Amino acid sequence: MRMEDVKRVIVCLCLLFAVKFQAQDLNTLIEEALDNNPQIQQFEKKYKRVLERKEEVNTLPNTEIGAGIFLSEPETRTGAQRFKISAKQMLPWFGTISARENYIESLSEADYQDVVIAKRKLINSVTQLYYKLYGLNAKQKVLEQNNKLLKTYEKLALTSLEVNKASAVDVLKLQIRQNEIIQQKEILQEQFLGKQASFNKLLNRSFDKSIVVPDTIRITNESYKVNNEVIEVHPELLKFDKLYTSVTQSELLNKKEEKPSIGFGIDYINVGERPNMSFEDNGKDIVMPMVSLSIPIFNKKNKSISKQNKLKQEEITFKRKDRKNVLEATLKNAIAEQKAAVISYTTNVKNLDQARSAEHILLKSYETGTIDFNDVLDIQELQLKFQMNIITSIVSYYEARSLINYLIK
Repeated sequence: MRMEDVKRVIVCLCLLFAVKFQAQDLNTLIEEALDNNPQIQQFEKKYKRVLERKEEVNTLPNTEIGAGIFLSEPETRTGAQRFKISAKQMLPWFGTISARENYIESLSEADYQDVVIAKRKLINSVTQLYYKLYGLNAKQKVLEQNNKLLKTYEKLALTSLEVNKASAVDVLKLQIRQNEIIQQKEILQEQFLGKQASFNKLLNRSFDKSIVVPDTIRITNESYKVNNEVIEVHPELLKFDKLYTSVTQSELLNKKEEKPSIGFGIDYINVGERPNMSFEDNGKDIVMPMVSLSIPIFNKKNKSISKQNKLKQEEITFKRKDRKNVLEATLKNAIAEQKAAVISYTTNVKNLDQARSAEHILLKSYETGTIDFNDVLDIQELQLKFQMNIITSIVSYYEARSLINYLIK
């Protein structure tokens, strides 16, 4: 094979790698996941259920209605009492119902933060899996290029073997290397299918639906200015704030429930007429309005609830502080990982350029009739290593960026 033919093959491979197929837009996939993911729907239903409890607590206690018949009718001056009907309505202390509504609303606001957190986590999961799929796909293409390149080198080795300028061992080494690359590509394909299944399940669709990712993704170096205020408004911390508020509302409700309940009622007694007698109130029914108080004299329950609320607020404060420390450390680590990925990417791009220059020099020697196929394999392995490292750096960069976005956006 002539030198011009070798160059033509290498150029074709490079062009093949540069071609972009129609990839599925990440933002579209994220929107689909947010619409269809069962976990998001679960949290949204929970939030609506808790919010609905406002209607439940915005009611008065049941009206008590009673009726009774006198088996032995007691005689009174106006006649015998036949039956009695009574009705009573208890009313909570002023502002108790509003306190209940405020308490339920504060609980629903805490549950709403669960919805926000779940959506952020889902976006992060979808994004990271998307770039993992890109990495697995890109590495397969790199292996495919290298395998074609090795076939080209194998033809060179066979040509050199015919004129005793290469040995059969050189040919076998090249063939063994091709077998290893095919094995790596098949393993990556299986890993791609596994990640694809996980990705599809995040979108709540068939696990074998094809995901098309870009052939090429470039790093756009970003710098983040992070301060404590950014973390302070993170939904995971806002949830603790809402829970703290709900305990405050619970205590206000507890104070209201320490107050007496007021009851209003009426008793009606049917009175029969006394026979053979005539006077003004003969057989006059009895109507008796009533007022009652329900006083919590033994209020150990309310005192205990107050102590529990105070302890719960202290517990929430410590949990929030602990979670804030974790989020801040995670953010710092993600920023460091992103910077490390940029460094790795830059270094490997430089090394790949130098390895290709070495390959060019090596192929030039073919024109003089001498070529060392051990050097060919070494250069090929170096190029493959640097290409794989570049892809790994890109994936690491975007995974770190996704995590940073989860924490600060």
